[in-house]
Amino acid sequence: MTQTDIDALLARLAALEAQNEVRKTVARYMTLCDVPCAPFEGESLAALFTDDAVWEGIGPQYAQKFGRLQGRAAIVDMLQCYLPPTPHFASNVHFLTSEHIEVQGNIAKGRWVMLQASSYVDAKAELIAARLDIDFEPSPRDENNAWLIRHLRTERLFDAPWQVNPREETNV
Repeated sequence: MTQTDIDALLARLAALEAQNEVRKTVARYMTLCDVPCAPFEGESLAALFTDDAVWEGIGPQYAQKFGRLQGRAAIVDMLQCYLPPTPHFASNVHFLTSEHIEVQGNIAKGRWVMLQASSYVDAKAELIAARLDIDFEPSPRDENNAWLIRHLRTERLFDAPWQVNPREETNV
């Protein structure tokens, strides 16, 4: 095996490790946006974003609703408006599919389709599908090779009302 072969394998390994770290970042983000949420100790939304991150709603429904936020603090402030203790969601769960992650050096780009199943404190409920397009970069502060969100774009694809039925208790 030549040094060129070894270098190529190391580059492929680094790209695979970066893809895995990107997946972990997105999974942590979705979990922290779920209601109820049981984060791991020390987890926070702020820790998932670069200092100058951008969070942007795009498309006809989300551009006006969310606009473009820049900076970790502005992004977290907006997200907190939807999370407890703010009375907004009674429950909220995110599912991701159609994943595509590309890594080139210190830049990663990921695309997903997200399904969000939400019930609200006013007893309404809806399903929302959105396309996520997210740019990442390695954390300069993390020795564990974490990747941070640099630019998140979300576009609503469709929504539909649905009925949430309370669980029926059964005696076993």
